[in-house]
Amino acid sequence: MSLHINAQPGAIAPIVLMPGDPLRAKHIASQMLIKPRLVSDVRNIYFYTGTYEGVEITIGASGMGCPSIGIYSYELFDQYEVKCVIRIGTCGAYTIDSKLYDVINVNKAYSESTYAFEAFGYQEEFMSHQGMAHDCIIETATRLSTPVISAPIHTSDVFYRSAYGIPALALIHQCAAVEMEAFALFANARYHEKMAATLLTVTDIIPTGERLTPDQRQNTLNSMTHLALESAVALYH
Repeated sequence: MSLHINAQPGAIAPIVLMPGDPLRAKHIASQMLIKPRLVSDVRNIYFYTGTYEGVEITIGASGMGCPSIGIYSYELFDQYEVKCVIRIGTCGAYTIDSKLYDVINVNKAYSESTYAFEAFGYQEEFMSHQGMAHDCIIETATRLSTPVISAPIHTSDVFYRSAYGIPALALIHQCAAVEMEAFALFANARYHEKMAATLLTVTDIIPTGERLTPDQRQNTLNSMTHLALESAVALYH
């Protein structure tokens, strides 16, 4: 067992889907996995393992921000022999080109975060998706006729800002949306030479103030989740 995950050896599947919210992890596991079992509950960060289309998959929460997903994904790669983590999260769109419930498959995460440098000495201001998971998601989306957008996003350490408007880094690199975790996940996967992808559902349109409710965030992101599960099955094969 690791410091922050108390699952027994072998209890976590080779592919893990990671929403941020522990209650979303519980909802997904109960609604979409066959015979899900709780395998870790340290700090109420829940991990469930079950099967989907005959394939063993784990659903586990990441918490919020680079430090939190940095801890959990590092331990999954390092101590539980996880081969791939697919983050299934939410984001705020920076422009009105996006609509609520749009799904973004992240190709690059730009960030001002020091996480990758302090942890591994990586000096780039972006981290790319790692391995074949990103492309597998695109292929799966095509097969399922599920709309998905491949785009760069901004991973921010800041949720509340005093300055109004899109941060300069996001403007320069034409980031479609903002979230708080992908940069650290990709850095960890790069270091461990594992696969990582990030799927995001647009839950806020920042310029207009449109947003989903907390209950909608927890319970109505099924298109993204189904795509992630089908992609996980495809990765096994």
